[in-house]
Amino acid sequence: MSYIVVLVTSKDTAEAEKIARSLVEKKLAACCNIMKDVRSIYQWEGKMTESSEALLVIKSRRDAFPSLEREIKALHSYKVPEIISLSILGGNEDYLKWLGTSVKTHSPG
Repeated sequence: MSYIVVLVTSKDTAEAEKIARSLVEKKLAACCNIMKDVRSIYQWEGKMTESSEALLVIKSRRDAFPSLEREIKALHSYKVPEIISLSILGGNEDYLKWLGTSVKTHSPG
């Protein structure tokens, strides 16, 4: 089984909580951590921008990513939300087993 961590910034903790609850309730993610007061500096539409955001750290399985991404986009307020998937190369086997059984199986496509 292939596991992933997905990073998503949101406008605030309320939006991050809404997304996290939906992902876990729908078994698209096993767990979501929310870090508040993340400072972001970036270029957007030709302007230097600084904002305070919340960062979601989502643990899931690779086969769930397409559905997870769709759910995030449906709930997110940004026109172009950050949704970055990173492979988990190793970890506590008991934790990974729990992660694998906490996310429902998704067929490709």
